[in-house]
Amino acid sequence: MLRFCQFGAGRIGAIHAANLHAHQDAALAAIIDVDEVAAAALAGRVGARVASTQEALADPEIEAVVIASSTDTHADLIEASARAGKAIFCEKPLDLDIGRVEACLDVVREAGVPLAVGFNRRFDPSFAALRARIDRGDVGRVETVCITSRDPALPPLEYLKSSGGLFRDMMIHDFDMARWLLGEEPVQLFAAGSCLVDPGVAEVGDIDTAVVILKTASGVLCQISNSRRAVYGYDQRVEVFGDKGMVRAGNRTPTSVETATADGTVHDNPHYFFLERYAEAYRAELDAFIIALSKGAAPEPGGYDGLAALRLADAAWQSHREGRPVDL
Repeated sequence: MLRFCQFGAGRIGAIHAANLHAHQDAALAAIIDVDEVAAAALAGRVGARVASTQEALADPEIEAVVIASSTDTHADLIEASARAGKAIFCEKPLDLDIGRVEACLDVVREAGVPLAVGFNRRFDPSFAALRARIDRGDVGRVETVCITSRDPALPPLEYLKSSGGLFRDMMIHDFDMARWLLGEEPVQLFAAGSCLVDPGVAEVGDIDTAVVILKTASGVLCQISNSRRAVYGYDQRVEVFGDKGMVRAGNRTPTSVETATADGTVHDNPHYFFLERYAEAYRAELDAFIIALSKGAAPEPGGYDGLAALRLADAAWQSHREGRPVDL
């Protein structure tokens, strides 16, 4: 039984805490959050105690941590947890600054502790099956990858002010998916972004709509399309095309029921939000982390994956701002 503490009692924290509480090989011992009321409420639901950072990291019975607090706390908590000898699972991004991430990863390496980054989409059953078919050679040599990711509605502008921008906050998941599916690192990137959903987004220095094209050294191309607003739900699709065919993972819907009449065929819209769409992925990523620790293996995706995705996000912002391709 692997004993955890968790930093963060917000929306994502509640998901991780429930999954740890239900896991047969894990126990959630402590919750830490600056909001003591939220920490106490979540701790009560999962049978944990409320603790301070110092208390939790000093507890020799706690072997691993989940970091699901605000982004600006991630790097400091990673370093403190690494120095305390704890295995670490951290939500994305590790930080919004490349230099800070690199320094943080140096501390993790020196401490010799495992670090996993919460790019949960790799663990979605449909996307995992798609990747398995690529590895099996079903589509032959991969030539193009198309990733579509659209939120159902714009988040509050107050959130966007500190989010790090669309490329770091939203598309960073898609950058990780692109690296995972392409089979080789991108060497060039071109990005274009606009404010088409709400002019207020531009006022806080962000964009709400973007397209990015990645190119690898062998010429394989990836197109990523993002929007902060899709009126029909949470739009999450991937298509991979190769010289032997194509494999595609479509949207997940609440039911598979279709109604067909003379007027046409109607089926459910996609799940409305990421909490429903990726519920299985959130469970699977923690399961994979726990299995890796039990085997003494390095968990994936790891710290370098977090760094690589952030580098792509920074390059995308540079390309969008300067209106030119960026060599990586």
